[in-house]
Amino acid sequence: MTMRRTVRAALIAASLSAAALVAAACPASAQEGKGNTPSPKGAFVYFHYPKDGSRVPQRFTVRIGLKEMGVAPAGVKMANTGHHHLLIDAPPGPPGEPIPSDYNHIHLGNGQTEVVVTLTPGVHTLQLVVADQDHIPHVPPVMSQKITVTVR
Repeated sequence: MTMRRTVRAALIAASLSAAALVAAACPASAQEGKGNTPSPKGAFVYFHYPKDGSRVPQRFTVRIGLKEMGVAPAGVKMANTGHHHLLIDAPPGPPGEPIPSDYNHIHLGNGQTEVVVTLTPGVHTLQLVVADQDHIPHVPPVMSQKITVTVR
């Protein structure tokens, strides 16, 4: 091994050891970015439209309400705020994990409070989840009840 590689390996080992010491010294709930953003007391998210049991066209607008907290875009860390996620035919993910971004997990990361969706005809479930700047749900989670809509 050359001197340069030996020094690099030593620096990497030292960095890993330091990270391990910090992780051991700080409980997971105290570490940054580990899904520990507290939600304000009494915060809740709900559907303005559609309501549970609604019959909707294939393309419709979901309108979201939020009480006792504010909305901020993804990536913006500000106390008592978060941004919306619409879950379509999907359960909430594991606590402390970022919400995925795909057809069934719609991120409203610019701070939107409504979104136009297009769904296939049939019965679908919808649920809202508010997440922090890193797309991780707050603790305790701020999420709506699941609602069911029938697409014509």
